[in-house]
Amino acid sequence: MSKGLLLVLSAPSGCGKTTIVNRVMKRLPGLVFSVSHTTRHPRPGEIDGVHYHFVTSSVFSRIRDGQPAGFLEWAEVHGNLYGTSVEEVRRHQQAGYDVILDIDVQGAAQVREHASPVTIFIAPPTLSELERRLRGRGTEDAATLALRLENARKELACVSAYEYLIINDRLDEAVESLRSIIIAERSRQRRTLSGQTMPWGT
Repeated sequence: MSKGLLLVLSAPSGCGKTTIVNRVMKRLPGLVFSVSHTTRHPRPGEIDGVHYHFVTSSVFSRIRDGQPAGFLEWAEVHGNLYGTSVEEVRRHQQAGYDVILDIDVQGAAQVREHASPVTIFIAPPTLSELERRLRGRGTEDAATLALRLENARKELACVSAYEYLIINDRLDEAVESLRSIIIAERSRQRRTLSGQTMPWGT
């Protein structure tokens, strides 16, 4: 059985990445979403092992500082730690699943140091359109909006480090682009559209 792909997706906040990924996962079998570890407390409705693996700081540190390191990438965000488990990713890949990591550009750079992922960046058609979408959510105050737009500018400067670029101008086209990328990468591994390994494949 061929080992599954490791798919790294990055995008500025407000680009529709989650919607795109969810639609592709409904249309294409053999995909799993990596569940991150975090030290923050669960929010109402969140389930341990489904939304995150909720762990203590000491457990997180033990995984992070193991030999070899237990996280493909990790970061501290607003005082909480988040990390992508090497063991979880490997387990899914060995089972033949393609694993999707939803991480920022810094996390993607860390993953490249330890693995050979397929890297995909999802971008807005323009920064002004991104601003319109963020304002439309009605959840951003002026300071937060300015910060998100500044972060978006920095993230867009890293696009050249990614193998694929998807412009989310029309949602249906963006979904089809991501689906097509995954199918093409499966074909390179001599796997079918659904991710199955052919009996005579390598």
